[in-house]
Amino acid sequence: MAGSEIEDRPAAETRTHAEPLTLERIETIPLRVPLARTYRGSAYKMTHRSTLIVRLHTSSGVVGEAYVGDEDAALVEIDAIVREEIAPVILGEDLFAIERLWQLARPSTFDILRDRRLGLVACAGIDTAAWDAVGKALGQPLWRLWGGFRNTIPMISIGGYYAADADIPAEIAELRERGLAGMKFKVGGLSPEEDAERFRTARAAAGPDFVLLADANQGWSPREAIRFAQLVEDSDLHWFEEPCRWHNDTRAMRDVRFSAGVRVCAGQSEFSAAGCRDLMDAGAIDVCNFDASWSGGPTEWRRVAGAALSYDVAMGHHEEPQVASHLLCSIPHGTFVECFHPDRDPIWWNLIANRPPLVDGALTLSDAPGLGWVLDEGYIAHYRITLS
Repeated sequence: MAGSEIEDRPAAETRTHAEPLTLERIETIPLRVPLARTYRGSAYKMTHRSTLIVRLHTSSGVVGEAYVGDEDAALVEIDAIVREEIAPVILGEDLFAIERLWQLARPSTFDILRDRRLGLVACAGIDTAAWDAVGKALGQPLWRLWGGFRNTIPMISIGGYYAADADIPAEIAELRERGLAGMKFKVGGLSPEEDAERFRTARAAAGPDFVLLADANQGWSPREAIRFAQLVEDSDLHWFEEPCRWHNDTRAMRDVRFSAGVRVCAGQSEFSAAGCRDLMDAGAIDVCNFDASWSGGPTEWRRVAGAALSYDVAMGHHEEPQVASHLLCSIPHGTFVECFHPDRDPIWWNLIANRPPLVDGALTLSDAPGLGWVLDEGYIAHYRITLS
């Protein structure tokens, strides 16, 4: 019988065995890069781009490597959480045990007197680097290991920031020249009428074959958000992101979605899969742009992606193209991977030495194992900060 034949085979013929990835040492490198100018959204501003590189060194010689987060003032604290709180409980563990590592690191998010996102970003550094190590050990890229739906995905830029000298047509022309497929345009800092005029200017400059999304960064009341959506209904708005203020945004976004008939995107401000589930269950979103770096890592993001498929909700990812590209390529309901102009995110454009060129508005990932990125050591040396 076929069953007995299988049972009689030597174990070596029916399975392979990967050596454990025993964690011996954790290395962290915080980077802080000044921006060419101050970038302003509806209610925030950015002067630097910061990130934390995490390297997990194993006894087998495999090194898992990732960079996560965009926190500036809190960068030193995140680094300390990795080194002082997470490292002591995971050293000696097998990096193949992803779920166990996730649980061991989780208590770093329990301090109710500390911004919970700091612990989540620290966890994400460990989780993402561990996945990179697993991919390297198995000789597989993460886009394939996580599902392998495709290896090419459209890339859009976040832009349209408020500035006295802003030139919207020139900005869009430059993004087109860089090969990008579209733009997520900042709104919510002015009146709906003023921002609708700015958005219509963007559409006129972009033409019909350039994707335009609007992102209010929780800037408006439901009534204002509905008004904006109505004013731009003839401008091919692909989706409307975080249209309403935070205090009652699940219900508010549901109202915007139903009243204005516009696709709504949110999820980047949620800390957990449960928070994203509640947005879906309430009918508040069409697209979930959960952020793996702000929520503990790819392990949690993939939980959200599974739930989203059952709710017929598409998946995006807030920023972080170095990991978002693999996550979004791995699933059938991924949308766009996001980046910024090089002046707004010099790290994506300069830290990755083997970043592939955009072709027809899309980023194509290689078959290199893990995340597949080669980081520029000269750039790291120039912008790393020294911890006191």
